[in-house]
Amino acid sequence: MWSRGVAHRVSDWPALVAEIGGAPCGLLAYRPAPPECAILVIDAEPRHQGIGSALIAAVVEAAKTAGCARLWLVTTNDNVDALRFYQRRGFALAAVHRGQIDEARKHKPSIPRDGRYGIPIRDEIELERLL
Repeated sequence: MWSRGVAHRVSDWPALVAEIGGAPCGLLAYRPAPPECAILVIDAEPRHQGIGSALIAAVVEAAKTAGCARLWLVTTNDNVDALRFYQRRGFALAAVHRGQIDEARKHKPSIPRDGRYGIPIRDEIELERLL
């Protein structure tokens, strides 16, 4: 995975797993580096069941326990569903890294040119939640 011009091997970092009836239904990998903690990936199925919200609540507590004062993440400009999700959970826009996806494609050419809703993927949007 690439973000902010850096390759991340998600399996090298802690992860939180959500379960329903003993079966995994969600995952959130994060990188604690006090005073900050980065969310690297979040995925939940089925959607709109509160799984993602529970994972966010759990990582907030993990970040606080690790001594972090800021929780942050990066998404792409086409990911309007993620922008809505995170802002509704207390995150705010912190920065726009224009053209960063074009840089990432130099290392990972498989990144598509167009994303959700036919929006060209160009920029990384950084969101943060102060703890």
